[in-house]
Amino acid sequence: MPGLKVSVIVPVYNTGQYVDECAPSLLGQSLPADEYEVIYVDDGSTDDTPARLEKLAAGHPNVQVHTMPNSGWPGAPRNLGMEHARGEYVQFVDHDDKLGAEALERLYAHAKRNDADVVIGKMSSTMVRPRRLFRHTVDACTIENDELMQSLSPHKMFRRAFVEEHGLRFPEGPWILEDLAFVTAAYLKAERISVLADYPCYYWMKRGDGGNNTRHRFNPRHGFWPNCRTIVRQIKDGTTPSDDIDALQNRLLHRLYHVEVLSRAREPEILREDRAEQLPRFEAAREVALEEFPPAVREGLPAVSRVRAELLESGDFDGARAFAEHIGAVKARGEVGPLRWEDGCLTADITLDLLRGDGEPLVLVERDGGWWLDPELLDGVPGAGAGYEVRDPFRLAYAEIVVKDRDREDWWYPEGDLEVRLEPAGDGRSRPVASGRLRVDPERLAGGGPLGRGVYDVWAFVQLLGVDRMVRVTGDGT
Repeated sequence: MPGLKVSVIVPVYNTGQYVDECAPSLLGQSLPADEYEVIYVDDGSTDDTPARLEKLAAGHPNVQVHTMPNSGWPGAPRNLGMEHARGEYVQFVDHDDKLGAEALERLYAHAKRNDADVVIGKMSSTMVRPRRLFRHTVDACTIENDELMQSLSPHKMFRRAFVEEHGLRFPEGPWILEDLAFVTAAYLKAERISVLADYPCYYWMKRGDGGNNTRHRFNPRHGFWPNCRTIVRQIKDGTTPSDDIDALQNRLLHRLYHVEVLSRAREPEILREDRAEQLPRFEAAREVALEEFPPAVREGLPAVSRVRAELLESGDFDGARAFAEHIGAVKARGEVGPLRWEDGCLTADITLDLLRGDGEPLVLVERDGGWWLDPELLDGVPGAGAGYEVRDPFRLAYAEIVVKDRDREDWWYPEGDLEVRLEPAGDGRSRPVASGRLRVDPERLAGGGPLGRGVYDVWAFVQLLGVDRMVRVTGDGT
């Protein structure tokens, strides 16, 4: 099969029926069958998965099946798949997910047009929120575009020569975060990275049995913390240290600190586990935070996240738990004006803010020429009696409108931005709000084309002071 454009690599283990559910999306691509191959690597399955794979291979000349002893993780099967790949590009797919029908054709064309080392296709999912990374198609960027860190799953297209040149491989065996290790290494080495956002390429599906067995919950027994340290050091080795909170290294490390470390000190985790189980996680996270992350990473966090970080790094488990209870009760509110049609667009004015657990707006208090965090959020937090100064109320703050297709799980982004500001609330208080105009053009919203027939919901996503929430926008003012 000379001149193959793409090799699709699929690690499988005891996949059973999900082989048959995923296969049509891989084998029914708009890219001609003689221009791509599908490489299944079975990681020592003990069910009927091998028989299902052999049946697929018998009926499709562009399907390969390779087997290996069980490694317990997808890294080794992916590496074996790369050894057998013949395509110019490789695309990783998990066995319980699906590709859009034109995904390979569009991704390959985008890669060739931009001479890209890595192409990130838009992801749709039943399990995750939309990502700003997929708001616009990007022809070429580098790791300087730190929004890339929003997408660290391996489900991307990589130039095979680029992977070989830099010796990129997944860690093998029970190595949690193996996808982060591979993808961050690729981002740091890539000269050109492209983003395809005008077509849903990859559908990250939730299994009916709750399995999704290539994705593992946090588990320190699988080396979570040593592996996290490895990835942090990988980023440090590939970037220049700086005390500037907006320097590249600190921006890249922000994601790991916020998602992998700080999550052990915030809701829901710190609230849903009993103390005996949660406290060791908290202490381990504290150790990694202090030893691996430069102070500028914490200093660059928005206000609420900085409070969490200071509680974590000071070892104040009870304070972090009390703070998490207050923040966990915060909800987003959307106030929508009358819906109307203007120039073919569904239009309405919208204002978003945050409500505390008691239903009152979350506010900042003006004091001594600065802004201080809503004192209700600090009630019961040891050592917080003097309050907490908010150095920059707009740090990493943003808000946006997204439209979701209920049936296909696709997210689309209307044009226009919402403005984040402080609105006076009386008595020296102001509430952080985001406001602007919702404009939905049904003829151009879906990647520049018309929306398909179906039911759509309008959602608002808001991140204020480090609190991120989604709220469904309706026409009745709620």
